[in-house]
Amino acid sequence: MKYQIPATIHKEGKWYVALAVGLGVASQGKTVQQAENNLVEAVELYLEDQDPDTVFQITEKPLFTFIKASGGKKTAFR
Repeated sequence: MKYQIPATIHKEGKWYVALAVGLGVASQGKTVQQAENNLVEAVELYLEDQDPDTVFQITEKPLFTFIKASGGKKTAFR
């Protein structure tokens, strides 16, 4: 069975990190193409053990955006 799975790729230091959104499968590479190829391999290994009816799929083109959030070393409870 063929799947169309949304993925993101971003740079962390010297590496590109690829994430299959909704599956929780990630990989990395020294180039964008290597990260993508490694992610495809990781996803295919993951899918070998999955029931096709339970695999997360998006039928519409996904929308990705950036959000702004505050964070840091604040202590939530005092």
